[in-house]
Amino acid sequence: MWDCPSMPIDSRAAEAALDVRPITPTTGAEIHGVRLSGDLPAATVTAIRDALLRHRVVFFRGQRHLEEAEHQAFARLLGPLVPHPTVPSLAGTEAVLDIDAENARASRWHTDVTFVPAFPQFSVLRGVVIPPVGGDTVWANTVAAYETLPPLLRGLADQLWALHSNAYDYGAARPEATTRQLQRYETVFKSTVYETEHPVVQGHPLTGERAIILGYFVRRLLGISTADSAHLFAMLQDHVTRLENTVRWRWSTGDVVMWDNRATQHKAIDDYGQQPRIVRRVTIDGPVSVGIDGRHGTRRNSAAQVPAAA
Repeated sequence: MWDCPSMPIDSRAAEAALDVRPITPTTGAEIHGVRLSGDLPAATVTAIRDALLRHRVVFFRGQRHLEEAEHQAFARLLGPLVPHPTVPSLAGTEAVLDIDAENARASRWHTDVTFVPAFPQFSVLRGVVIPPVGGDTVWANTVAAYETLPPLLRGLADQLWALHSNAYDYGAARPEATTRQLQRYETVFKSTVYETEHPVVQGHPLTGERAIILGYFVRRLLGISTADSAHLFAMLQDHVTRLENTVRWRWSTGDVVMWDNRATQHKAIDDYGQQPRIVRRVTIDGPVSVGIDGRHGTRRNSAAQVPAAA
């Protein structure tokens, strides 16, 4: 795993080097005039990363030239790639996750892969097949969510830990799921069960900012009753996803979206019926989570359930 020291965001450098157009005051910006590739100049990569750290999510239109190899090559400029821990990468690739709505729909608020101790730093998602209507994705700024909590609630959140896992009652959570989706969850996504304890408030590994890390992989908050856990989780999660903290993106084929996975949650809106929707994601490795008291996230013992599907 990589380990990057805390460093300040030089947002002025990003604004000067790129055509960056904020979408909301807190979250999201479009970047224009850049053709993404694996051979971008170092100064451009630095400017993109600075814009990403400042705006949390950045959007690029018209990147239809990207295919799997170049998608990975570009993402690798930001750090080592990391494949999904249970879902096999797209055939012939190192770390491309094929997200096909026919198999699964990421329609619950989540931060990517928080069920492992060192979950991804950045995610780079590419629109491959986009429905003509519907299928937008929404992101929430979890740093802004923390900063706008009342001081008493911040003090409480600072002390909380949560158990994250990729094992849950998929059928109850997704009663509309198809037999194919249920089977894929059981045999692929849950092929190895992970359980990891994370601090709810974590220090960002690059900026030092504090962010609330919750989302759909949380099974419960630790050290309190099940009922209290459910109430506290709902309160904090609702605060994270307030409209003031969010940005919504209407996809077109060839769009590329990058987000700071340590400072956001996201969800795909499941409003497109049986229309095909395929997006492909590459993630950049991140360090083990760290709470504000310096304690690190810890994986509990877990065992393989069934072999992952090829």
